[in-house]
Amino acid sequence: MSFFTSLSGLKAAQTDLNVISNNVANTNSTGFKKSKAQFGDLFAAAPTQTTKTVSGQGVRLNRVTQQFSQGTLQSTDKTLDIAIAGEGFFAVKGQPPHDDLTFTRNGALSVRADRQVVDTVGNSAQLFPVDANGIATSTDPADMFDFVLPEADPSDATALLANINISNEGVVSATFTNGNQVSLGAVALASFSALDGLRPVGDGHWQITGDSGPALFTQAGNGAVGQIRSGSLELANVDITDELVSLIAAQRNFQANAQAIETSNTLTQTIINLQV
Repeated sequence: MSFFTSLSGLKAAQTDLNVISNNVANTNSTGFKKSKAQFGDLFAAAPTQTTKTVSGQGVRLNRVTQQFSQGTLQSTDKTLDIAIAGEGFFAVKGQPPHDDLTFTRNGALSVRADRQVVDTVGNSAQLFPVDANGIATSTDPADMFDFVLPEADPSDATALLANINISNEGVVSATFTNGNQVSLGAVALASFSALDGLRPVGDGHWQITGDSGPALFTQAGNGAVGQIRSGSLELANVDITDELVSLIAAQRNFQANAQAIETSNTLTQTIINLQV
């Protein structure tokens, strides 16, 4: 039995090492959220047995949970680099024919040749329509639209785009060479009732699941979604010192279980030799 108990410990330690290694590897990944492995003991006894004479049967992985704590905001001085100071997520839409909606904390946006504003993997940033005061007139996902930079003032084709500004409330304002300023929309943000239920799909993006609940869309500055900081990016929430300490602890755990297997093997071999 001790073989299988220690084997479960080896597998658990290996999983812990994998999770910690992934955290360390993504220290420089913008918007990355670290994970933590959670374990539980295995115990079994018959109804007629007294638990005072029954030992445990090892350990098992309960789940790998994501830690959505706020990462450090780093200034970049680039207008289209945006970060969230709060709990929200940027809503981005994949390119046709998929058009799938995903959520990210990585606000490193760029402009394509067709003037569409996309994230690092080519998904289109989404905006809400706004009124003259910069207040979203609808936060219904059906009313969201792609973030596209205009080439010229809609009311004057000779006036070219001169500047873009994104406020703390996520309102995107375009200034043209004739001095006119037009609000293009507000950056779409979403929150979730159960963040741990989100499904990671890579590149700092998550998808909705039944466990996460539906996305609650809103404009920045409302509730817990937080505000938008233009000219900044959110760094990974990985503390490299903590991860290295955890890495050493996981390594020691692995070595201890390996030693237990070796000890059990030595005892078994001794018993076999006595019988011979």
